Amino acid sequence: MLQTEGLNVAVVGVTGAVGTRMLQMLESSPLPVKSLLPLASARSAGKKVNFGGKEWTIEEAKPESFDKIDIALFSAGGSVSKKLAPEAASRGAVVVDNTSAFRMDPEVPLVVPEVNEKALNAHHGIIANPNCSTIQMVAALEPIRQAYGLKRIIVSTYQAVSGSGAKAIMELETQTRAVLDDQPVETAIMPVKGDKKHYQMAFNAIPQIDLFQPNDYTFEEMKMINETKKIMDDQTLQVSATCVRVPVAISHGESVYIEIGKEGVSSTDIKALLKDAPGVVLQDDPANQIYPMPADAAGKKEVFVGRIRRDPDVANGFHLWIVSDNLLKGAAWNSVEIAERLVALGLVTY
Repeated sequence: MLQTEGLNVAVVGVTGAVGTRMLQMLESSPLPVKSLLPLASARSAGKKVNFGGKEWTIEEAKPESFDKIDIALFSAGGSVSKKLAPEAASRGAVVVDNTSAFRMDPEVPLVVPEVNEKALNAHHGIIANPNCSTIQMVAALEPIRQAYGLKRIIVSTYQAVSGSGAKAIMELETQTRAVLDDQPVETAIMPVKGDKKHYQMAFNAIPQIDLFQPNDYTFEEMKMINETKKIMDDQTLQVSATCVRVPVAISHGESVYIEIGKEGVSSTDIKALLKDAPGVVLQDDPANQIYPMPADAAGKKEVFVGRIRRDPDVANGFHLWIVSDNLLKGAAWNSVEIAERLVALGLVTY
């Protein structure tokens, strides 16, 4: 419901998979939204979106679009953010950016509210939303780090194709039908649309997300490594990642191995911590086959954790299985949650 007094909010990339969900999250949020400015590329200008019981016309995103905007949620690609986010901030808007454009900028807070909300106080007009796979992992691990310390993280991801956009979901669906109908499989997007080769995603797993870097890690893997250290404010933390795309539409899964700084901790202790952790749902009952799964997490805002067990050979080592909707907590919801905290902390007023 729109408010007579409140915030002027812009959503950049409003027609995309994340942008549409940003509108949904805003609709269900207690944020006092007075007006919405839906923004996209020129080809989407003139189309309509529904929000707050009204129909709003999409406009082309331009620097002047952000005059009188209080909060601008960006999810239209890094090049758009690099061009327009500073413009929006210079006009008085606080930007929450869902791309990788500013994540490692030392002047830009990289925020998961359940982990490092205090970092919002240091913003200079732009706040970065972390990578989807990073968000769910640090949200689950932060309570453990606070209680027992955290020395090492090794993560292997099982990431949904929606992380590559709506067209990747369509490609998966088309390929799946082709395989089942014994027809030729066309490949154009996965693993990376701009890379040299493309592979079948249906009934497959591809150990490449984003482009390979000189150290043979992919950019996605390096994002998880570097972002985790920044969010947790610990450059001594040992982090390694292997990121794999799997034929799932929505929700990332992660197998995470950690080594904590305290001896004598049991898996029961870890479970007790996570049972009451903010934004986390514990699903861990092996005897009854209860554990997180992507199909169950899709459409939900929480981070789901299960399969918690101590390593058989390392006394302070533990394994966890973490699942979350990459388009919600991994993107749209975390962005709106940041906006909520900005208002609650008095960093954005109206």
